[in-house]
Amino acid sequence: MTRARMPRPHEVAAARKDPRLLRAFDERQDDVAWRTRGVCQTVDPETFFPAPSEPADTAVALCRTCEVQGACLAWALEAGDCHGVWGATTPRERRAMLVAWRTETATDVPNNQSTVLELIPKQRTTLDLVDRVAS
Repeated sequence: MTRARMPRPHEVAAARKDPRLLRAFDERQDDVAWRTRGVCQTVDPETFFPAPSEPADTAVALCRTCEVQGACLAWALEAGDCHGVWGATTPRERRAMLVAWRTETATDVPNNQSTVLELIPKQRTTLDLVDRVAS
């Protein structure tokens, strides 16, 4: 298994302008029942979790036709999920988006308030470990 690398600054800058990420910002927490309407409900889940040596093109193409793509991506970024295809993004694309997401959502919430998702333990990522070492 290969270890995921940190996204480079130019990848994060590109992610901040990505229309899929902008849609995720718009659609986050709008609808809690988005999973029931996803195209993925009618497809084998293995399609969205290809092996590292397999292309994710089929899953990404299915996601692009889905009406809940933004909410799906927002959920994956909130949860810190870096496996599989979520919201028409691959894990590599989402790692760069995750940096942009966390810096953007950190400025949205006042310092003395916490969101419900902050209270739920999230999956540890390479970014978390680097942040911990840096501070």
